[in-house]
Amino acid sequence: MVRKILLGIVVLILVLVVVIATRPSTFRVERSITIAAPPENAFAQVNDFHKWEAWSPWEKMDLQMKKTFEGPPAGTGAAYAWAGNDKVGEGRMTIEQSDPPSQIGIRLEFLKPFAATCHATFTFAPVPEGTKATWVMEGHNNFMAKAFSLVMNMDKSVGGEFERGLASLKAVAEGASKPATNPATP
Repeated sequence: MVRKILLGIVVLILVLVVVIATRPSTFRVERSITIAAPPENAFAQVNDFHKWEAWSPWEKMDLQMKKTFEGPPAGTGAAYAWAGNDKVGEGRMTIEQSDPPSQIGIRLEFLKPFAATCHATFTFAPVPEGTKATWVMEGHNNFMAKAFSLVMNMDKSVGGEFERGLASLKAVAEGASKPATNPATP
């Protein structure tokens, strides 16, 4: 009887390992929004990590998050490291590509709660209404990430944050397009 139970457990574990191993080896999360402003406005908000506080959804999850900036103030080589609560974890971003005003490529290195390296791309394409801003994150799933994907859908969990971030980016970029009003003028 004990042998049958142990054999059953071993078979279940082997089936689980096979199921995990057959999960996709890559992931991609993508969201877009139309911004009623020129591409330069949105590009400037993403190309400078100092400006992320105004629109990034993760900045609002931990107001006590420790942040450090390295390299140039914006563009290729600019880096941003953070350490925060359980919601934001710890990691580092480095701008690897900055093509004004159309595209920014960022290397994401997550340290906590799980180590992972991903790539994020922001594109800003002119459209009749202003700018189509697209945020993409891509990466590889190791065995543990494949196992985690059995219980968590990356697109649904991170995609919602991308949507919130893009909505905030839209508000900031559109606000940058409005002419300043002079309160002293009637």
